[in-house]
Amino acid sequence: MSTPTPALTALPEEKELALRVMPMPADANAHGDVFGGWIMSQVDIAGSIPAAQRANGRVATIAVNSFLFKEPVFVGDLLSFYATIVKTGNTSITVYVEAYAQRMRLSHEIVKVTEAMVTYVATDEDRRPRPLPKLDVAA
Repeated sequence: MSTPTPALTALPEEKELALRVMPMPADANAHGDVFGGWIMSQVDIAGSIPAAQRANGRVATIAVNSFLFKEPVFVGDLLSFYATIVKTGNTSITVYVEAYAQRMRLSHEIVKVTEAMVTYVATDEDRRPRPLPKLDVAA
């Protein structure tokens, strides 16, 4: 059995917020536990935001390198997804995504519920891989 993730007092200010969403009853089972697949789709959306910005256009998910559910997510939790680019290749962008839940029930407890590493590829109009644009480097 794993050790519970310690509660936080605030969301991380030093990280880039990509997405914030609250799961609804349709996103959960009969007990109010949010489906893992729903969380995975939100992680994919959050990770694609900085990837698309870096690619300056369309991206497609090519790999979920790792995915860890650390704590359950419940209907009514306010989820905040933070996404950071950790690696780029010729056409690919790897993004680390963390999700935190603000438990809105009896207290405003904050816990890290999910972390994942997702790789995207920049694609052209025909959905074929294309090189990432060069970064402008100030002289």
